[in-house]
Amino acid sequence: MDELGIDFVDAVPWFAHAQDQPYVLIHVSPASAAQLAESIGVPLRRCYITDADLDAAAQRPGVTRAEIVHSKLPDAGATMSGDFGEVLGYFYQAARELPATAIGPKKWRLKQDRTKPAPKSDVVHFVMPNRPHPSEADAILCAEVKAKATAGTSTPIADAIADCKKDRTSRLASTLVWLRERALTTDLGDVDLPLLDRFIQAVDSPPVAKRFRAVAVICNALLTNELVAAPSVADPEFTLVVIGVPNLHQTYTAAFAAAQASA
Repeated sequence: MDELGIDFVDAVPWFAHAQDQPYVLIHVSPASAAQLAESIGVPLRRCYITDADLDAAAQRPGVTRAEIVHSKLPDAGATMSGDFGEVLGYFYQAARELPATAIGPKKWRLKQDRTKPAPKSDVVHFVMPNRPHPSEADAILCAEVKAKATAGTSTPIADAIADCKKDRTSRLASTLVWLRERALTTDLGDVDLPLLDRFIQAVDSPPVAKRFRAVAVICNALLTNELVAAPSVADPEFTLVVIGVPNLHQTYTAAFAAAQASA
C-alpha cells in the first residue's frame, strides 16, 4: 500500500498493454477511466497535501479545509492536464513494478507555485527490496511525461522522448540532489535521507539499475494522429509508453473535482 492509500494491484487492470514493441501502447478502457476518476479523489489530493498537513492547517481560525486543498491543486488548464499525466505515470510505473515495491516522492507537494509544473524529473521511483540494506536488485525508475487532452500543435510523443534524454544525461542526477536538499527540512513521506543516499552514492554499493521511460498520455480521440510520431524501432536506452485515455479532459477534470471534494 502506497502512502497515498492506493493499492497498485487495483491499478494494474487500468494499464493493460495492447502491444510492447517497438513501444508500449496502452488503451485505458472507458470503464477503467470512469473507475479511475471515481476512486482517485483522496489519493490525488494526497499527492499535493498529506492528511496530517491538511488537519494541521485546518486548525487555524477562519480557514476551511476546502480552501486549503484549493490552494494546493492546479487550476484547470495545461498544468492540471500535465499534473494528471504525471500522476497517471506514477501509478503506471508503480503498478508495473509489482510484486516489487516502488517508492516514489510525491513531487507535487514540493511545488512553490501551484499554477506551474513541479520542477526536475517528472516521476521517480526507487526499488530497494532489502531496504535499508543495498542489494544488486536495487533500481531507480525515471519517467518523463507529456499529456495531450485537446487538439493543438503540441507533440507529446516527440517531446517526451526529447526530455527523457535530458533525464538520462543530467536531470535525474540533479533531481536526486534536489530531493535530498528538500528532505533535510521537509518530510518526503516514504522517501528519506538514507534511501536517497543509497541512490546518490551508488558507487559505494552494488550497482544500481536505471530504467527510463518516455510517457505520452493522450486522449483517445487524438491518438491515431499522434502515433504517427512514434518510432518504428525500439531504443535500448529508454521505453516509450503511450497511454490512450478516453475523454482525457473530462477524466482529469472529474478526478481533480473528486480531489477537491475530498477535503
